Parts: sequence; structure tokens; C-alpha cells
Amino acid sequence: MYDLKIEGGLVYDGSGGEPFRANVAVQNGRIVELGDCNGAAHQTINADGAIVTPGFVDVHTHYDGQISWDEELKPSVNHGVTTAVMGNCGVGFSPCREEDRDKLIRLMEGVEDIPGTALHEGIQWGWESFPEYMDAIDAIPHTIDFAALIPHDPVRVFAMGDRAVFDEVASEADIERMRNLVREGLEAGAIGFSTGRSDLHKSADGDWTPASEAGKAELAGIASAFQGLDYGVLQAVNDFDMVRPEDNFNYEFELMEAYFRAAPGHKASMSLMQRDFAPDDWRKIMQRVEGLNQQGLDIRLQVAPRAIGVFLGLDCTFHPLMAFPSYLAIKDQPLADRVAIMRDPAFKQKMLAEQPVKLSGPGSSIPPITDLLIEQYDSLAEKHFQLARNGVVDYEQGKEDSVAAMAAAEGVSVWEKTYDILLQQDGKALLYFPIYNYTDMNYDNVYTMLQHPAAIPGLSDGGAHVGTICDASFPTYLLSHWTRDRVRQKKPGIELSRAIQMLTADGADYLGMHDRGRLAPGLKADINVIDYEKLALGIPEMIQDLPAGGQRLLQGVTGYRATFVSGKQVVDQDTVTAARPGRLVRMNRL
Repeated sequence: MYDLKIEGGLVYDGSGGEPFRANVAVQNGRIVELGDCNGAAHQTINADGAIVTPGFVDVHTHYDGQISWDEELKPSVNHGVTTAVMGNCGVGFSPCREEDRDKLIRLMEGVEDIPGTALHEGIQWGWESFPEYMDAIDAIPHTIDFAALIPHDPVRVFAMGDRAVFDEVASEADIERMRNLVREGLEAGAIGFSTGRSDLHKSADGDWTPASEAGKAELAGIASAFQGLDYGVLQAVNDFDMVRPEDNFNYEFELMEAYFRAAPGHKASMSLMQRDFAPDDWRKIMQRVEGLNQQGLDIRLQVAPRAIGVFLGLDCTFHPLMAFPSYLAIKDQPLADRVAIMRDPAFKQKMLAEQPVKLSGPGSSIPPITDLLIEQYDSLAEKHFQLARNGVVDYEQGKEDSVAAMAAAEGVSVWEKTYDILLQQDGKALLYFPIYNYTDMNYDNVYTMLQHPAAIPGLSDGGAHVGTICDASFPTYLLSHWTRDRVRQKKPGIELSRAIQMLTADGADYLGMHDRGRLAPGLKADINVIDYEKLALGIPEMIQDLPAGGQRLLQGVTGYRATFVSGKQVVDQDTVTAARPGRLVRMNRL
């Protein structure tokens, strides 16, 4: 007698091989048979016309605070994810002394655009050390499994106090404290360690992140905590353009190389994307990583399946009109009131005659790139789009579809056209701005990145940047766009079996989670049943469901008939169920 039987589906087992028709049987949270599965079952799912895949592994999320109050873990659970890794980019909430809680909240609020009020009200503090944090979040039921990276920023603050945020070099004693903190977390089952070195990352008070100050000795010293363990990965995000020596790229890559080499035998990953201001750096990163891997290292490249972009709207964190003096005077009013004021022709004429002011600088959490983007908006409007066309979401549009093209066709300025668009839908309309990975106005370079043998899907940032993105939908986009829609447009795409392997086995293998990522007897019953032809993303909506009335963007999806975690159904026809089988993955217990 099986607990669960999935009948009649086309099985993609995560190996990258050809699909096959088979039933899948589950008992006690494990797959016990693929084939005829002739026994009866307590629950039977009809998968006729659907594909059956392993549950997806998302290696890059930021649910570090949300995990302590939210059982559902939307939106990742809605997009086939059954295991999420949090603690990326060096930001998180543990280890943490009580007096440093506000400091870490301000850091997360600035770096990952999560409302500080929601974090203050929502986080159920009950820890100081990282092992205590793991125990606390593991005690709360969740829909999906999750694993925790130890983040650099709180480790540095815990070890150095206020000195961590004042551009101070860590002493040998500081480094030893940090190494011991990381080792303690690893021995408790943490999945690894993360660091962040991005000039876009600032706290809500406008300060640089503590980890951005780390030098070679600090990074290597911390990574040495991995020696002697047979699990654990290193993660890094790096812009390669920090304000450092003139040759920023080589300087930063040498830091990363020292970091990775200090943990021999352990896998590592770093972000890969194309930036307009350094359009060839991504190729240099790939070449340098190839060289290190040829020397015996094992470094993966986290690649997003579309642009690293933002949604811009009057209720979002950013939009092109936010720096006009007249708008600044009304920015704190409710949306409906702002819209009513902005619909006054006299207000519109007055505002558009003004010059935008500078928003970044000392004491401001707004990154300098925001000012730069507003200053250059006349030209950048060629990269701003209305995401939905004829009710269909389209992330890969050309200049002919841009705000600039629409403005030219109507004989108005890009500012006026933007003003009019943002007032649509009672002020809830969104523009899409693909900042990175869109230098050539298409995804051909993203295709090259995704095809690299070291590439793994990543950078979804599930749980973060909630006022600007909803990239937790990356798994759905990889499946629907790259294997189906792009191919039908006669553009280069990815085989469905390979895309599923990327979303499942590749991520699990990188993390060392050998109990999942494939459909095979004895492995964990994390399974998706997907109506592939109906798989589609909806238009993102701003929802006020965070603690203290905080808001976030959520993106609807259709096509997930069922998602199972350890054999328990957590999604039924695109709707999250009441089941809560998700647990913390402790690497020392796999």
C-alpha cells in the first residue's frame, strides 16, 4: 500500500536524459518505485497530459527573516521550488546579539529592500548563535525545505561590533573569532558561508555593508573554517567595480580566488551577469573560472534566466518620477491621493517642467545608480517596457516596444509618456526595466551564460527586493520561455530535459544534497506535476500581506497541478495547501 501514486505522467527524472512514461510511487516520504507501480495508494494523482519532475532547488533566496514568521514561503512554493537556500550575499540575522538586531534589520532593509517595519514586527527573535537560529526556524512548520548559509555581515558585526561598519580592517583576532563562528554554524549543519561585495548594497542608513570592507586575509581566514568537513559551499556576489585600486576587476577576482582556495575540496559559486558599463566582464569571469576549475577548484556560476531588472511603479520602491520636487512633496501620501493630484493637468505641467534632484548621498539608502539612471532616462527609456502586451507577460522585448518608441510615436517626451503610463490602472501600472543582462536588447548573451558547463540557475532573490521584483518566478520562466516560447519564436532555446536538470539535479549536486534533485527509488519524494503547455506567468501585483501592513510584489502562475514535499502535497492546482512538511536541511545529517 503506497502513500501516494502519480499515474500517467511523462517523467523527466532530473538526469537530463529522455523522458519516459511511468507511474511514481511514494511511501514514508521517499520514492519507492518508478514504473507500473501496481499497488494501491492512499492518494492517487492523475498526471495524464502533464510532465512529472523532481522538485526544484533554488540556491539563492533571502527568506532569512520571513522564515521565522511565514509558513507558506510564497512566492517560491508557487513556482515548483521544494528546497530553498537562504542567507546569500552575506546578509542575514544570525549570529546576532540583542543590541545588534536593529542594525541587521536596517542592513537587510537597505540591501534587500524588505520593509524594516515588517522585519521588526515579524521576526520572532529567539536566538543569538547560528545553531540557535537553526533550531528556532526548524521548530516552525513550513511548506518547503530550506537550508541556511552563514552570512558574512552578521558574523563580522558579532565579532567586531561597531568597528565592522567603519571601513576597518579585521585584525588576526577578529578573523579568528569569525572563523570560529562559521565553524560552529557549519558543525550544526549550515550549508555554507556567503559574502557580498556589491556597491549597490547599502544599509537603510546609507552605510556600506560590513562584508564589503573585507580583505584577502579575512576572506581566506573565514573560508579556512571549512577544512576537514565533507560538506559546505562558499557563495559570493561581486560587482567587480568596488571603489578600490584602478584595476578593479583583477583586484576583486584575486580576492575571490583567495577565498575559494582557502577551502580546498569545497564547491563555490559566484554571480554572473552582463552590465552595460562593463559589457565584457562576464566573459572575463567565465574565463577566469574556467582556469581555476582546470586547476582542480569547483566553482559554479549563478546565472539568472532573464534580465536582472526591476518593476517601476508609483507604489514600488523606485520609479523614474521619484526625484521631481513636486513628486517628493506628495510621496508619503496614499496612492489614491497621489494619483488624484497627479491627474491635475496643472500639477503635471508644473512637475514635468522641473529638474530631478539628487537622491543618493550620505545618510541615504538609495544607491548612486538611481541618480545616474534618472539623469540618463532620456536614453534609458529605450530599455523601459510595459511588461504585459495583450495580457501576456513578455520579458524579452525590443526597442520598438519601449517607452521611448511609444513616446516618439505620440510626439511627446519620454517623461510625459512615463507619467501617463504610471497613472494607468489607478496608479498600479508597472514598467519593466531590465538593468543587467540586456545590453544587446535580447537574451542571446544569457543563452551563452546558461549553456556554460559551470552554470547553475540562481539569483532569484526569493523573499527580497519585494518592492521592485518578483524573480522567485525564475524557475517557471526558465521552463516556459527557454524551452517553449523562445523556441517557437525561432530563437535559441534549451531542451526541456536539460532545463529540468538545471533546476533540480544541478542545484542539488552543487549543494551536496544527494537525497534530492532526481526521481529515483530511495530519494526524497519532492515532486512537481506540471501542465507544461498551460504553464504561464501572470502580471505582478503589489500585495499588502507582510507584517505591519508591509507590501510586496507577487506574481501569479498557472500550470502547477501539484507539488509534493516529502510526499505531502503543498500545491494543488496552483493553490498552496495546508500541508507543512518542510524542514531545515542540516548538512551534517544527510
